[in-house]
Amino acid sequence: MIENLKKLKVGKVIDNPKMSNYTTYKVGGNAIAIVYPTSVNNLVKLLKYLNTNHIKYKILGNGSNLIFKDDLYNGVLIKLDKFDKLEINDTIITVGAGYNLIKLSLKTARLGLSGLEFASGIPGTVGGAIYMNAGAYKSDMGYVVSEIKVLTPNYHVKTLYNKDLDFHYRSSFLQKNPNYICLEAKIVLKHSNSKEIMEIIADRKQRRLLTQPLEYPSAGSVFRNPANDFAGRLIEELGYKGKNIGGAYVSEKHANFIINKGNASASDVRNLINEIKEKVKEKYDIDLIVEQEFVD
Repeated sequence: MIENLKKLKVGKVIDNPKMSNYTTYKVGGNAIAIVYPTSVNNLVKLLKYLNTNHIKYKILGNGSNLIFKDDLYNGVLIKLDKFDKLEINDTIITVGAGYNLIKLSLKTARLGLSGLEFASGIPGTVGGAIYMNAGAYKSDMGYVVSEIKVLTPNYHVKTLYNKDLDFHYRSSFLQKNPNYICLEAKIVLKHSNSKEIMEIIADRKQRRLLTQPLEYPSAGSVFRNPANDFAGRLIEELGYKGKNIGGAYVSEKHANFIINKGNASASDVRNLINEIKEKVKEKYDIDLIVEQEFVD
């Protein structure tokens, strides 16, 4: 299969990659390959090959919300890093799905464009952030994305508008329809004072450093906050701060973060998440929803 992928000449192919090198938890086994298509046509060519041969695949952004297994992911991962064009026309940003979200947030802030301040600490790609409707500080991608270009399951490029994208708390149309692949987004921002925007970003960074365990590999908040409550509060009340399974620990700084202290396995992380979910259900009768995605 690796030879066939290389013969397609659609972009760089990495065989037998370790998923610990491609996820922010730094855990997981290997995959068959990662492919970096260089254009929409090459992406279509790759997908047709994979679908014709019934080969499993997944789009991989920065791996900041994914937990692979410890054994083989028996499929091909597709990274859209080459889909990184950026055009700024007054307050309208046209950006490729593979563009780094933090980089975009800082770049627009320096230009005096407001609206992406919330994203300055979210280590994902633009496409991944839209897929998850990533957010913070009472804002998310749904507030700023006006439209996206997607590749449909029939290999057509189509525009979906904000109203089509069904943005809700950490949810979107793309999550429910993973065969639609985000290629590019149009983001609408507002003019503001760049110094003030950068001050907001700096202040929030300082707060994150004080309240979040950024010194360890993690994938950010593990659970969505239930209505009118905080997942971290419930987990802390259970006495789970510092609780561990193997090398995976509930952070002492923030109970809704699970961290890898250096030798965690994917199973450690998954088992700790599942245990917390069960204990919260048992004690509070609340079904916590996992923000992160288990990839099998």
